[in-house]
Amino acid sequence: MGPVKIMPCLDMKSGRVVKGIHFANLRDAGDPVGNATFYQQEGADELAMLDIDATLENRKPRVEWVRKVSSAIHIPLTVGGGISELADVELLLEAGATKVSMNSSAVNRPALVEEAAKMFGSECITIAIDSRRNSEMPSGFELVILGGTKPVAKDAVEWAKQCETLGASVILPTSMDGDGTQKGYDLEFTRAIADAVSLPVVASGGAGSLQDFSEAVTKGKARILLAASVFHFRILSIRQVKEHLRDQGIEVTL
Repeated sequence: MGPVKIMPCLDMKSGRVVKGIHFANLRDAGDPVGNATFYQQEGADELAMLDIDATLENRKPRVEWVRKVSSAIHIPLTVGGGISELADVELLLEAGATKVSMNSSAVNRPALVEEAAKMFGSECITIAIDSRRNSEMPSGFELVILGGTKPVAKDAVEWAKQCETLGASVILPTSMDGDGTQKGYDLEFTRAIADAVSLPVVASGGAGSLQDFSEAVTKGKARILLAASVFHFRILSIRQVKEHLRDQGIEVTL
């Protein structure tokens, strides 16, 4: 399976890194280039950069943000937000993104996933899946789009399986119930996705302690561990997380 990877996440708004709780109550978390270079020096394996307002504002991704960050680092960069057509994918890859992350646009037009995978390669396509608990769904998790504002009465786990068939290479599920809370990943949700697909799954939403990271691997079966608040506000360092994982017998790159 290879080493488990650590992926800090830069949620972007108005050119700044921000972080909230349950996708709301945003706090400023600094400059994106400064954050990106700091995390690379700390030992991050990958970096995520999400334009959180692009879809809600019905606009294109801010390519200039991507260009600035990508030119400052050499680790893989996954970029999401505002991707609605193949031309957006092309622009972001040209600006230095290693992968693009699609969410609402993929739900609205699943063929976009297949078309992008064929044109640019599956390895470039990540599908972000936001969900909230809903007992009426077969898996208990409902798909939510538009930055967590619009539930779509679709089962999140079934959607993950469909995305694998369409050609995605990574699934990035985020539990709205856990986002920003630092109370732990939603292991039930992460595990449900990981059990349903053969792709690498990213644990996202709620990391607050070293144990949360190891449990995301041992209980949630995640292969990539995304976090924001604990890194942005210096609660934990990437080195601390990796040493903890190693001590738990989990392979990492130190």
